[in-house]
Amino acid sequence: MAANRSHSKWEDGTNRNMREEKLYQDIHRESDDGLKLHAFDYPSDSGRTPVICIPGLTRNARDFEHLGPALRGDRRIIMVDLRGRGLSEYAKDSSTYNPKQYVSDIIMLMDELQIPKAIFFGTSLGGIVTMIMAKMHAERVAGALLNDIGPELDQKGLDRIADHVGQGRSFDTWAHAGRDIAETSSDIFPDFTLKDWIGFAKKVYCMNSSGRIKLDYDMKIAEPFDGKGGGSGALWNALDHMKEIPTLILRGALSDLFSEQVAEKMLTKLDKGELVTIPRVGHAPTLEEPASLDAINQLLHRVD
Repeated sequence: MAANRSHSKWEDGTNRNMREEKLYQDIHRESDDGLKLHAFDYPSDSGRTPVICIPGLTRNARDFEHLGPALRGDRRIIMVDLRGRGLSEYAKDSSTYNPKQYVSDIIMLMDELQIPKAIFFGTSLGGIVTMIMAKMHAERVAGALLNDIGPELDQKGLDRIADHVGQGRSFDTWAHAGRDIAETSSDIFPDFTLKDWIGFAKKVYCMNSSGRIKLDYDMKIAEPFDGKGGGSGALWNALDHMKEIPTLILRGALSDLFSEQVAEKMLTKLDKGELVTIPRVGHAPTLEEPASLDAINQLLHRVD
């Protein structure tokens, strides 16, 4: 579980990794069921619509930290650690690891920060949360990035995720962690070097109090994961609520989870949708690829 924190709703402090540059602040808040939840907050006084980034199933806010310097003051950008990930506290009840609860947590965040509307960047699970957000609170969604995710998922990719989620492992060094990920995921990022894999590991793992390098999430997030493929009528219905919302669909060309056919079908339901395929990347694009950054800039321009 994350370290105990103050019970005040909000605490602002410069992130330990960025003290010198002071590009963003750590924000800690309390959920409706008493969990301490964390987010990175890159401020801006531009007045443009803020961005809220939501990571994937086993990922955390560090997946998006490169976007802070990339946008550097152009607009406010908030990167959330979903409950049970990163610096957010682990849930006492694993059934709360579900998209509707994540939506509730994010709405509370927006209300506390007085953000009436945001552009949502959702990777994988984060994209599902974004679609449900649009269904439940369409007035809060100014734009959306759905990163390698849709209302229908391929069973091959779900099986791969099911084989790994909740399987706690630890390592002595970052190099060991990087090599381990490379062995299981080299087909996702075929052009990665060992240096890339070590950098990737530092987003997925953390160092515990004993100096061991372990996965940075609660193993119990696997309990509600059903791993069933096929289409979701509820998510297709949620997508209907995004018809008039500027939406960017990113798809990794090598993705085993999100097919080109589903992506094309999604476009038929989105009056303001665009599809960009990222070459030589599987599930999911890191959003550091030049093509991803170009597409993101175009989405932000369309929303503005």
